[in-house]
Amino acid sequence: MDLEFLISNGADVREYPLAFEEKHEHCEIDWRVGIRALLADLESGTQAPAISVRFHNTLASAVVQIARRVGSEKVVLSGGCFQNRYLTERVIRQLRTEGFRPYWHQMLPPNDGGICVGQVVARRWWSV
Repeated sequence: MDLEFLISNGADVREYPLAFEEKHEHCEIDWRVGIRALLADLESGTQAPAISVRFHNTLASAVVQIARRVGSEKVVLSGGCFQNRYLTERVIRQLRTEGFRPYWHQMLPPNDGGICVGQVVARRWWSV
């Protein structure tokens, strides 16, 4: 949340580099090169708002790159990180630009607040 609140205008479109490694039947993100670049920004005196927006841009890009690798048109966004407005809006925008159909929480919170609804649905489903 602190990083989200640091984003001033989001006009910076730069992001940190990431490496993707194909392992067996899945893909892993190697954050090392991106973390090194972030640390270099810190050492060079780059201001926290710029680092924050680049970090968020990197996360959004990672979601899109993983969606490309999976290859499904529909992408569901869920979890506490999608309480972050900047991240959610950027991911949705980038996914749509790439031709994906993103789905995200609109009536329920994306974090633990929505778990009880899932539990009710699961209970109903298993009771039938």
